[in-house]
Amino acid sequence: MSHSDPEPRFPMSEEVYTVEQFAERLKLHPKTVLRFIKDGRLRAVKVGKSWRILRTDMEATMTGFSPEDYRGAVEAYRGALEKRVARSDARVTSIVDLSGIAPDLAERMARMLPAARAGRAAHAGDMTIEVIYDPPRRQLKVLIVGSSGDTSAMLKMVEALAES
Repeated sequence: MSHSDPEPRFPMSEEVYTVEQFAERLKLHPKTVLRFIKDGRLRAVKVGKSWRILRTDMEATMTGFSPEDYRGAVEAYRGALEKRVARSDARVTSIVDLSGIAPDLAERMARMLPAARAGRAAHAGDMTIEVIYDPPRRQLKVLIVGSSGDTSAMLKMVEALAES
């Protein structure tokens, strides 16, 4: 979906924002948001005289990912969540070490992972995520504590983001 799509198609379960709501949420001026749409940096659909922006497009803009990369990571996370059998009281602690990570990717992951946990997980309050980056060594550590299903889903998201 881009600002030039002839017919707006929004997923029924996805939140939709106006330019003003988007600008307020990101602490931007509405004219800046309109410029993002015009420049093609933000996907939106014109409905009547105003623009509508999907939540995932807003989240992608907030994290610095392209909408396609962001949606791919979110879909991988959702898919993993849907596959879990049952919620367990058992807690899992995982530490992921990633070497050779550029500072910009580390920064995006440090924003994206906690945001995805808070915005997407069914039991997000039961999960802890810490992202630690060592710039001189270009090493990123991700600490995840949660149920086995939630942790597994988040590990798949870490993998998807690391490969992007």
